[in-house]
Amino acid sequence: MADQNVPPRRSRDDSPWDGRPQPGADGYRAAPGQSAYGRPAPGSDAYPDARYPQSAGHQQYPGYPQPGHPQRGQQHPDQYVDQWTQQHRAGGTAHRGPQWVGPEGLEPQGRDPYADPSQLPDLDDDGEPGKRNVGRRRALVALTGAAAVVAGAGAIAMASRGTELGDKILGNTPFGGGNGNATAAAITDGTADRPSGQQPSTVRTYTEQNESYMGSRAGAELKKNAPASGRTLAGPASAAAATEVTVKTVLAKDPIRHLATRATFGATPKVLAEIKTMGIDEWLRWQLEPEKIAPTKAELKLSELPTLNMSIKQLRERRETVKDVDNSDHEFVWASVARQIWSDRQLFEVMVDFWNDFLHVAAYFDGGDITRSTFDRDVIRKHALGNYADMLIAANTHPALIVYLNQNESHKDAINENLARENLELYSVGVDGGYTEMDVRQAAMLQTGLGVDKDEYVYRANRHYVGKVSILGFNSDNNSAEGGEAVIKAYLKHLALHPSTANYIAQSLATRFVSDTPPKSLVERLAKTYTANKGAIKPTLMTLFSSTEFWGAVGQKVRRPMEYLVATYRVLGMQPDPSPDYQKRADLKRTPFADGLNQIKNKMEELGQFPAGLSTPNGYPDVYVAWTSAGTMVNGWNEAHDVINGNRKVFSYTKPDKLVAAPPATAGAYLDALSLRLVHQKLTDKEKSLILGIAGVTADAKVDATFNGAITAIARALLASPQHHLR
Repeated sequence: MADQNVPPRRSRDDSPWDGRPQPGADGYRAAPGQSAYGRPAPGSDAYPDARYPQSAGHQQYPGYPQPGHPQRGQQHPDQYVDQWTQQHRAGGTAHRGPQWVGPEGLEPQGRDPYADPSQLPDLDDDGEPGKRNVGRRRALVALTGAAAVVAGAGAIAMASRGTELGDKILGNTPFGGGNGNATAAAITDGTADRPSGQQPSTVRTYTEQNESYMGSRAGAELKKNAPASGRTLAGPASAAAATEVTVKTVLAKDPIRHLATRATFGATPKVLAEIKTMGIDEWLRWQLEPEKIAPTKAELKLSELPTLNMSIKQLRERRETVKDVDNSDHEFVWASVARQIWSDRQLFEVMVDFWNDFLHVAAYFDGGDITRSTFDRDVIRKHALGNYADMLIAANTHPALIVYLNQNESHKDAINENLARENLELYSVGVDGGYTEMDVRQAAMLQTGLGVDKDEYVYRANRHYVGKVSILGFNSDNNSAEGGEAVIKAYLKHLALHPSTANYIAQSLATRFVSDTPPKSLVERLAKTYTANKGAIKPTLMTLFSSTEFWGAVGQKVRRPMEYLVATYRVLGMQPDPSPDYQKRADLKRTPFADGLNQIKNKMEELGQFPAGLSTPNGYPDVYVAWTSAGTMVNGWNEAHDVINGNRKVFSYTKPDKLVAAPPATAGAYLDALSLRLVHQKLTDKEKSLILGIAGVTADAKVDATFNGAITAIARALLASPQHHLR
C-alpha cells in the first residue's frame, strides 16, 4: 500500500481500520504507535480509544481474526498448548507442548517428556462424567497429538523483511502544460518533492508470506519430507502410475484418495467412486469443464439469494427501494460456502478460492455491498479456469477493486499508488519480480483515468496522465488521454504474461496443490507451461496433475480452518434442507437455507477463515505453520461434534449410527468400516486401540449400530485425527 499508506476502508464502520499486521521475527508487530500498514495503532496516542487493547507481542483488531491467533477474549494458543499433554500409549510416555503432526503423523516419541496426564483440554465431551469421559479425552488427545495440526505459536520464527512500505506519494501539485515523461531521471510532472526512488518494495506478497512462514522449525521439518524433484508425463494417470510415494505420511498412498483430497474441498464416498469409475484422466477432464456439470440441489437453492445474479444497476435500485434485506456482499460469501460444500464442480470451486487469495479483494469494505458480489461473478468465477491476463484486466476495470484500493481517488494531478503497487506486488510479478519504486510510480501515473461513477466502472480521459512510460519492459508513448485506457490494458496484459508473474503463479499453484515447500523443478515446469500458453490456466493445471511431484506429495498439505470445516460437512453428508424438527424463528426474514449458510460463515469466521474474508489485499496464507492455533483446532472438533449430533437444525444430516450402511457386529470391524467411511482408509493397530479405548471396548467386543452408545465420540475422534486434518 502506498500514498500515505491509505488502506481500504472498512464496511459500514467508522472504527479504525483493522489491517492485518505483517509477521516479523517477533510475531505480528508494527512500529510503535503504528499498525503494520502505517496507520496509528489502536490504543496508541493517535487512537486513544481503549476499546482495542494490545496484548504482548500482538495487536488485537476487532472483526477479522488473524490466522493462527485466537479471537478477542479467547485464550492465547501458547496458553492452551502449555496446558495440554499428549499421552503416547506405547511405552506410556507423555508429551507436552506443540506436537508436529504432518507427513510422518505424530511427533516422534522421546521429546520433552511431561508426566502429568491430568492436564487435558476440555473438549466438551458428550459422555457421562467419570472414568469413561476422561478416557475419551485422553485417547482423543493421544490420537491427534493434542495439537493435531498445531506446531505452536512459540515454534514459529518468522523471517522478517520489515514492514516499511516504501516511498509515499506526497503533495497534489498539478501538472504543467504539455505531456510528461515518467521515464526521465527527473520526473516531469511538476512535483519536485516527490523524487522516485529505486528501492525495492518490502510489502509481503501472497507467495512471499507463505515463504516467510516456512522459515520456522515446523517449516524446516516439512522441507525435509517434500519430494525434491520430478518430471511431467503424458497425463495424470500415467504420472500417478509411475510415481512411488516415498515421503513419510500417515495417509494411505492411494492415488484416488490423494486426488480427491487435493482437487476438491474434501473427499466423499461419491467423489471416490466417480474417480474410480471414470478414471483419473477422464475425471479431471470432466472437472475442468464445470459448465458441463449439472448443478446440485444446493446450487439450485441459491436462487434463495436474490442478489447473486443482479447487475450493479439492479443492486443500486434494490438498495434504494428495498429495506431490511441482506446485502449482496453477504450473499456472495454464503453462496461460496454452499458451493464449496455441495457443488459437484469441486476443482472449479478450489480454483475460485485460490484466486480469491491471489487476486484478493476483501468480502467487506466500504462500497462492497454493491460491487463485491459482481467481482466474484464477473472476474473471479468468469476467469478461474480461463486466462489470467483476462482476469487481471477485468479486475482492474471492475469497480470493486478500484474502490477497494482507492484508485477512484487517483488522477493526473493527485496520484494514488495503491492499485498500481498491488498490481505489481500481489497480483502479478511479486515483490521479488524485478520492479523498482520508479516502476510503481510510473504504473500509478499510467493507471490514472480508471474510476467509478455510481458504482459502475468508467474511464475518465480528462484524469489520465499523458506521457512516456517504461515499466518492467513495457514501453509506451502514452501520447493521448483518449487512448489511455487501451494503453493501460496493454500494460496489464504485459504484467500478466511477464516471466516473474509466470513463476509467481506457478509457485502459488504448487503450494496450493502439492506442498508447502514445492520443488523448484515443478515450479519451473508450471511457469514454462503458463508462458507457452499465454496465461491459460487449464494447461498449467494439467501440467501440475501430470507431474510426479504432485502424486508423490501425499500428506504434505494440512487443511486450513475453512477447509477443515467444509471437508467435515461434506464427509458427514450434511444436506441443505432443514431437519424435520427445525422451527423457523418468527423474526427471521431470510430463508432457512440462507440463515444456515450465515451460521456456517460465522463459525468459519470464529476459526479465522471464510471466503474472501481477509480485510487486507494479500489474501490468506496457504501454508500450515501460518495456522497454528490450538483454540482453532478444538473449535473445529466441537463443530464436528455438533454436526454429527445434528445440532444445527437448519440443515439435515445422516444419523451417526447410519454412517455405515450395515455395521459389523464387532467393534474392530465396525471401526474399520467407519474409518473407511470418514477418513477413507483403515487405521493402524495402535490407532484402532486408542479409539476403541474411547468406547471402553476391545476389537472383538460385540457392539450395536450405536457402538454401544459411543458412536458420536468414535466418529468425532476420527474427524480429529491426522487423517482428516491432512489433505
